[in-house]
Amino acid sequence: MPELSPSATVADCRGEIHGAGLGLRRAFLEEFALSPPEQTHFIEVAPENWIHVKGKFGSLLDQATNRLPLVCHGLSLNLGGQAALDIDLVQDIRRFLQQYRAVYYSEHLSYCGDTGHLYDLLPIPFTQQAIEHVSDRIKHVQDVLGQQIAVENVSYYCAPGQQMPEIDFLLGVLSRADCLLLLDVNNVYVNSINHGYDPDQFLQQLPSERIAYGHIAGHYQEDENLLVDTHGSDVIDPVWGLLADAYEIHGVFPTLLERDFNIPPLQQLEQELHRIVNIQQQHAAAMSSAEKRAILGA
Repeated sequence: MPELSPSATVADCRGEIHGAGLGLRRAFLEEFALSPPEQTHFIEVAPENWIHVKGKFGSLLDQATNRLPLVCHGLSLNLGGQAALDIDLVQDIRRFLQQYRAVYYSEHLSYCGDTGHLYDLLPIPFTQQAIEHVSDRIKHVQDVLGQQIAVENVSYYCAPGQQMPEIDFLLGVLSRADCLLLLDVNNVYVNSINHGYDPDQFLQQLPSERIAYGHIAGHYQEDENLLVDTHGSDVIDPVWGLLADAYEIHGVFPTLLERDFNIPPLQQLEQELHRIVNIQQQHAAAMSSAEKRAILGA
């Protein structure tokens, strides 16, 4: 039986993506489509921003997705909202996923609309009633798409009507909806500071088998005990450390770098991609032979 190489990951056995990914942004799309950074193993887009795009940008997206696997991360399904689900949008997303052979589709575990779009990701109350409500909506989306989706643990700054810890709410949704998890490591760190919990203890309670892939990003320090998830700066050392902890707990999963504004040159983003891969390789190399055989299915 072949040994697992240091660059291989647990994700090799979970789907068609592995290693480090990058959120595709128009600021560097042309350069990326011509020559993606060597350490980029997959890419991510928000389908709402691309469904009807043609011309130059549509062609560049085609070039990028012909080179690398694609995952899709939605922005506006409003999974936790009270307004009816936009099934026309879900059907558009289904066609987009099929057109680009997307490996995963994920959405935020939040709400973002009422009678109209609110243009923000707002926290769902941590209650049993909310678990049932959002889970039923996730199952409806999965039925229309014909596949499981992943939900992202989100950053939040207040918890109105909270009746249970965040982790219990998240676990309740994953179980009742039978969906996957997009594990945002930066959000775990941000919430741990803002709400005073142990991030490693939070990670330890997550079901490894549900993790589709991960996100990592930078944030803004508003105050000593207030961090704001911005995706507008470099990833800081404590978040890199938490990513290493997540790999230690769950095995190495594909991890994507998000950068939404203050976007630096592509070469600078490549340095952070390289750091993701280095941490993944360190954990893969440290695995025991028994763990490697388990990953290979023997």
